[in-house]
Amino acid sequence: MSPLHYVIHPSRPGAHLFEVRCTAPEPAPDGQRFSLPAWIPGSYMIREFARHIVSLRAESGGRAVPLVKLDKHTWQAAKIPRGQALSLIYEVYAWDLSVRAAHLDRTHGFFNGASVFLAVEGQTDVPCLVDIRPPASGAENWRVATALPRAEGEPGAAASFGFGLYRAADYDELIDHPVEMGVFTLDCFKVGGIRHDIALSGRHDCDMARLKTDLARVCQWQIALFGAPPPMTRYLFLTRIVDEGHGGLEHRASTALIASRGDLPYPGMKGLSDGYKTYLGLCSHEYFHAWNVKRIKPAAFMPYDLARENHTRLLWAFEGITSYYDDLALARAGVIGVDDYLGLLAKSVSSLLNTPGRHRQSVAASSFDAWTHYYRQDENSPNAIVSYYTKGALIALMLDLQLRADSGGGRSLDDVMRALWRRHGLSGVGVSEDGIFDVIGEIGGARLARWLRRTVEGTGDLALEKQLRLFGVHWQAEAANPAPTLGIRLASGKEARIATVYDNGPAQKAGLSAGDILIAFEGLRVDADSLQKLLGRRRAGDRVEIHAFRRDELMRFEVELGVAPENTIKLSVNGRAGREAEKLRQGWLGEHKAAKAPEKPRPGCL
Repeated sequence: MSPLHYVIHPSRPGAHLFEVRCTAPEPAPDGQRFSLPAWIPGSYMIREFARHIVSLRAESGGRAVPLVKLDKHTWQAAKIPRGQALSLIYEVYAWDLSVRAAHLDRTHGFFNGASVFLAVEGQTDVPCLVDIRPPASGAENWRVATALPRAEGEPGAAASFGFGLYRAADYDELIDHPVEMGVFTLDCFKVGGIRHDIALSGRHDCDMARLKTDLARVCQWQIALFGAPPPMTRYLFLTRIVDEGHGGLEHRASTALIASRGDLPYPGMKGLSDGYKTYLGLCSHEYFHAWNVKRIKPAAFMPYDLARENHTRLLWAFEGITSYYDDLALARAGVIGVDDYLGLLAKSVSSLLNTPGRHRQSVAASSFDAWTHYYRQDENSPNAIVSYYTKGALIALMLDLQLRADSGGGRSLDDVMRALWRRHGLSGVGVSEDGIFDVIGEIGGARLARWLRRTVEGTGDLALEKQLRLFGVHWQAEAANPAPTLGIRLASGKEARIATVYDNGPAQKAGLSAGDILIAFEGLRVDADSLQKLLGRRRAGDRVEIHAFRRDELMRFEVELGVAPENTIKLSVNGRAGREAEKLRQGWLGEHKAAKAPEKPRPGCL
């Protein structure tokens, strides 16, 4: 069957409109159907991308063809004579500055294929050609950054970063390569025998040499973990730089990222800022997904049904294990030190302990309900749900430490990931809902597999302190603030607006609610800053008078202040731990291994 042909053109950047043409050379004889995905893999929420199509028409042989809309994202064209091609021409509104959809203005364009390319139903396995065109004016210095191969080249051939014709083996590949167009900083490095490109879009003062060196170490360590060669012939880190932002989405040979300008390393920067560690962890997370979720997939995702939710109870493993390895890879690659890593781990532990919902929802249920709970959070979510990212990562930590402790350092979660790669990644066979437990049972024994099942399906707390002690890590719990507590979380901003009222806390017992704006504390005007100062002058058990606005009504509350919970954890190396604990910790964090220098970029990399 002849390839499908797409043309995408930033036709009106000022109006944020892409014009797209989808041509089927051999449409279905009884009337071709076209549809747009309702969600994008890796972001588990129905997003209704079709709502951004603002105009749509069909033509064949120079004549208009009637179209009927069948549902929210599906259209059917009328029958046309055999041998004639059918084209749909449509405009897509692109003003979503995220990693999931499309964004266009006079400075740049970005799109994920799921949000702009209609699928030709019945022909999703047909090769695709896509012609990426520049704006009509004002784009003299624009380039294109994407991991899609050029139509005239071979897989893995050096990219030209120019506009023109690109190709994909099928629709699934077409929508798995985000595209950035505009003026961006471009650099590259080579590890694992493949080229890795970095494209930074937006104003920045990034120290590219340092970023390349650090990223190369992380990528090299991950390739070594699963075994060379890596599963892609090149890789692209796309980052949109903004004032404040954070996010990423994985793809088979690239990742789309959003980062705060201040998170990037700058020339002369000493050490690693918290923001830079966060950005490196994000890059590490999405790169790890090139194995875990893009190729080692839940059976429920094979194939993806992009018209509706695809439920699985395994996101705790695919996102949680990836979240465990993202920061661990930084430490084991020698990019951050042990103290840095333990600091990052402590933040994850504290985050979980400050989520009352961990006692109501299991990570298996959180995985299954990601579509309606995790990705659609409200003011009560901290009381009702648990993050399969955070708790999943800490379950992965427990698994890793237990495997190492039981075997004297001879086995680890690394062995589990390599087994999953051989069994499911290389073979293309999806992981069944029991598949993770089966592999754990084979490597760690039936008892550990039973523990894992109870843990991911239960709501109990993890015995992290005890487990970390075996590895010479000291655990210290303290209150984030010694002042008595109201049991609330404030929204960001100057005013003291309540974002969340925690279950069974002082504020909830007194009748305060999310959305209330606190205006007076014991007759004194308060805002977000002064409230904490006033609380610091009180004791737990004191009764205080608080005035607040609920919508436009002034209300009065009497609140009995509570004891601040000791849910902030600090982790450090226990210098008095025995030799066995020290050996286990060194094997876990790679303290005894010097990071191998990455391959140097070769001339002509760009």
